[in-house]
Amino acid sequence: MKQPELQVNTIFSVPFGENCYVARLEGRNDCLVVDPGLEPHKIIEFLDEQGLVPAAILNTHGHLDHIAGNATLKQRWPDCPLVIGSGEAAKLTDARANLSTMVDMAVVSPPADITVEDGETYSAAGLDLTVLLVPGHSRGHVAYLVEDHDPPVVFVGDLIMAGSIGRTDFPDGDGRQLVESIHSKLFTLPDETLLLSGHGSRTTVGQEKRSNPFVGLQR
Repeated sequence: MKQPELQVNTIFSVPFGENCYVARLEGRNDCLVVDPGLEPHKIIEFLDEQGLVPAAILNTHGHLDHIAGNATLKQRWPDCPLVIGSGEAAKLTDARANLSTMVDMAVVSPPADITVEDGETYSAAGLDLTVLLVPGHSRGHVAYLVEDHDPPVVFVGDLIMAGSIGRTDFPDGDGRQLVESIHSKLFTLPDETLLLSGHGSRTTVGQEKRSNPFVGLQR
């Protein structure tokens, strides 16, 4: 039997140029919403147009531009679980820790319904996601790997971007940790693995290994 196709749509939000992803299996009307940003009305409009209902809201980390839409989505779908790595959960309800006070916004999110740990599998909307703890951009940052797909897909948040890497100058950032996370958790995956970043265009493990000027293996 043919495996249903994984469909991933990108919803771009300003002012930080953040990518929210809506992932679902072909033929299903439940989906995952990854990192809803500062324009949640765009996400809701897309879900309504497509007849989709979120089965989970996944946050890769707790920074403002990745959590700002949580409250609006939870207001619309209160039973939809909000999922984040255990090391980032405190940022959701702390405007200083999630960096929103830095830009005079003071945004907070509802608290997490579910916290996840490194190596754990979280399942929703027919998808099994392996949680990868990838500190560096923030201490408790996680990525979500959909391994049972051709090619595999990873929602990497702000760990790595096409030709770049995430900032490490925030209070709990660490440049050495970030490089180690990329090399040990991402660059060990197949080259064709699709990397879906919080900012910028889609890329692959192989592309970044070959040409990323910050962490590529052929620098």
